[in-house]
Amino acid sequence: MNYEHNWFMNSDRYVVEGFLRDAGMHPETVNVAETAASIMEEMNRGLRGEASSLQMIPTYIDAEKVIPLNRPAVVLDAGGTNLRTALVSFTEDGKTAVEDFRKQPMPGTGGRTVGREEFFAFLASLIKPLIRRSERIGFCFSYPTEIFPDKDGRLLHWSKEVRAPEVIGRFIGADLKDALRECGVREEPGVVILNDSVAALLTGRAVNGGRRWGGSAGFILGTGTNTCYAESNAAILKAENLDAGGGQVINCESGGFTGLVRGEGDVMLGETTSHPNAFWLEKMISGAYFGALTAQCVLLGCRKGVFSAEARKALDGLGCFSTKDADNYCHNPYDVKDNAIAAAFVAASFSDRLRLRLLIDALLERAARLTAANLAAAILKSPAENGPMEPVCLTVDGTTYYRYYRFQHRVESYLHPFLTERDKYYEIVQVNDAPLTGAAAAALTNL
Repeated sequence: MNYEHNWFMNSDRYVVEGFLRDAGMHPETVNVAETAASIMEEMNRGLRGEASSLQMIPTYIDAEKVIPLNRPAVVLDAGGTNLRTALVSFTEDGKTAVEDFRKQPMPGTGGRTVGREEFFAFLASLIKPLIRRSERIGFCFSYPTEIFPDKDGRLLHWSKEVRAPEVIGRFIGADLKDALRECGVREEPGVVILNDSVAALLTGRAVNGGRRWGGSAGFILGTGTNTCYAESNAAILKAENLDAGGGQVINCESGGFTGLVRGEGDVMLGETTSHPNAFWLEKMISGAYFGALTAQCVLLGCRKGVFSAEARKALDGLGCFSTKDADNYCHNPYDVKDNAIAAAFVAASFSDRLRLRLLIDALLERAARLTAANLAAAILKSPAENGPMEPVCLTVDGTTYYRYYRFQHRVESYLHPFLTERDKYYEIVQVNDAPLTGAAAAALTNL
């Protein structure tokens, strides 16, 4: 369809909206209520052990335990492009003390493949200088991992384009202990493996200990995305020998949710990745993919006459958009000095540049609706009572969530009215260094 010649599309906005509707990429293709219901259905199937795109992994971590003070834990945070290590302890004034902090690239990123021995030897080399000060290790390992009652975890598969195939299927904690032994550590430490969303949940409760909460949920939107929440053991039918009167945190692995209608741009993006038919939600909202999704939509728009030949030349020159540049284009489309997209499109027409701005904004709006539906499902599943007196503690972490253009406002504009109409309440908590703090909390309370 040539959108320029449709009689009713007499403005750039109508051109872009018509294109997005026809391509199945318009924000209104996402119904928050229907999407939340679909997510909850998948959550329940996953808890029952039935086929589901949501793995609903039991963590065996109790979020209610009291954290000991002034006792350090060794922490690692493997969350995407970076690997961070530190010693973390909690002080009497409700704060955290972070010592010996280091950050380096995650092994297996940057297009380089690493083997199992190299992977764990690298981790052990980072931990060895710290292990003499604590016998407990909290490892925030933000990839799909099956957790066992001893708090160790077996990697199910990599996400975020990490290349370390020999690590798949391995027990992360056990192999880490072996690598520490190989490099001369005599005393075997305790290791608890948890996801970044679980760490966020624990952090939110740790720094707000004086508040009475009716439930807990954690959400990450950075390089990838994931959600967790505190569930009653009675609902976790796929796990055996659980105390029905207790509860634990469930790692949803929500980035894998596939109960969505994908548009043409989503399908095009999927074909460029190593797992074309997996991680649908993650590819629609996360920082690892948003720039590439934008580029695919612009390419599609060039083919369908939404953008000019000059815009196509600009796109070809760029190759792929970075998520940072795509988002920053919404913040300031005239920043030709520091924004590669703005600089490349400066030779295109004003109409091209305006349509690009409208397209990116619409994709962010769609991402906000999807995020609101995902959070609504987790909050509705939380066994919270007493309405606004004891709301769900929703800890949100990830630079992408707080950096996307007007994203917090967008998400809350859908989430708050949707939940209050159902007599569900929440408070969003933001905590610095949530993965590190949560990993320390887990190591100090669940080993």
